Amino acid sequence: MRIAVSISSATCALLLSAGSVCAQSSAAATTGSAKPSMEKVTGIGGFFFRASDPKALAEWYERHLGINRTPTSYSQQPWEQAAGPTIFGAFPKDSKYFGSDAQQWMINFRVRDLDAMVAQLRRARIEVEVDSQSYPNGRFARLKDPEGNPIQLWEAKRPG
Repeated sequence: MRIAVSISSATCALLLSAGSVCAQSSAAATTGSAKPSMEKVTGIGGFFFRASDPKALAEWYERHLGINRTPTSYSQQPWEQAAGPTIFGAFPKDSKYFGSDAQQWMINFRVRDLDAMVAQLRRARIEVEVDSQSYPNGRFARLKDPEGNPIQLWEAKRPG
């Protein structure tokens, strides 16, 4: 199964204002011209990063964000995400968008209900900063995991 996702001009404008490089999914999508199809990746199959305490951090992500731990056998199921848009954006090396200059990445998780997720995290005494502005593509909040890695939560704007 193939899923094509195009980035709206509003999403691209938001990313550009944050200092990201934004590209349309294909020239054919923007010009309407027919080009030979290019083989493309179908999604992100894993997100791997270093941690001082991988076991404790995996437990934190499972307990607070519902992300299953990495399976230790083929009979266990990994975390499955809902289909939806995914932005793959490179930022300038000196971008302040992630917070600390030491941070080389930031992950953005789609959420169904930002207010409910924020309330759940705050009940667990996790500091969350909700962006007071609503954007054409939805609402956002930020937090950090126990090792200081930046996390952005995104509730996409519902059509209609």
